[in-house]
Amino acid sequence: MLPYVVKSGTPMEALRTLVSSLSTDDPDAADSSPDANQRKAVRLIAQMPILVAKYHATRTSGDAANLPEPDPSLGIAGNFLLQITGSPPEPRTAEIFDECLVLHADHTMNASTFTARVVAATLSDMHSAITAAMGALRGPLHGGANEAVMNTLLAIPGGVDGVEPWVRQALGGGQKIMGFGHRVYKAEDPRASHLRRMSEELADLRGDRTYYEMSRRMEQVVLDVKGLRPNVDFFAATVYYYLGIPTDLFTPVFAISRMSGWTAHVIEQHLDNRLIRPDSEYIGERDQKWTPIEAR
Repeated sequence: MLPYVVKSGTPMEALRTLVSSLSTDDPDAADSSPDANQRKAVRLIAQMPILVAKYHATRTSGDAANLPEPDPSLGIAGNFLLQITGSPPEPRTAEIFDECLVLHADHTMNASTFTARVVAATLSDMHSAITAAMGALRGPLHGGANEAVMNTLLAIPGGVDGVEPWVRQALGGGQKIMGFGHRVYKAEDPRASHLRRMSEELADLRGDRTYYEMSRRMEQVVLDVKGLRPNVDFFAATVYYYLGIPTDLFTPVFAISRMSGWTAHVIEQHLDNRLIRPDSEYIGERDQKWTPIEAR
């Protein structure tokens, strides 16, 4: 299945399919008891970074078997960087990526987490709930925003000096710039504070502050013009870029970290379940006339 989905879909499309297929080999797939859910959660958290790395190896070399052997001393973060870049990461680099995984692990009732809980609330299985969550994460207004941020930075001509005129023109034309504003935080997203610091540290480690400085300039211009502050996706983009992660894998990396949060929510939902069914209110026209088919 791996070569087919790699050839046929985007990274998130492929991974959504691959995660769904994991249930066919999971011995606890049909069991939603607390112990079985715990075992499935551990497997999914361990499987997700390997799936992303195998996907990347398959599309770049045509063979997922070309992955470097994992190093037990590196942990999830270090081994993922090893398998994506082909080289053992520097200790501080692995440490920074591990912090990123923690920062993205869970965050209130966001769209993908809510999706997972709605599916779990029907007493569907964990793999179905996680597959649905990945579908929600793919959207550019959720997990896809970090990729959009980096693509924007890469597309701006003129480096740091080109940022302000580009941003002002984009905002003046009604264009939305991804990575700013948050439905919960009216001040700065506290996760962005940590990621800004990590972006600068990695820029200095790499000896290239270009994209960090472009991000800071964009941050200031958007604040001046729109009064919006960066959210978690904004500085995550340059952090992942400096880590050597391909841009189109940014959202799958988000899924790697969020897997622990999603599975925890599914476990919690199954422990004390109640069907989630929001109310709706019809606000359309009333007293409409119906014409029988034979009279139409």
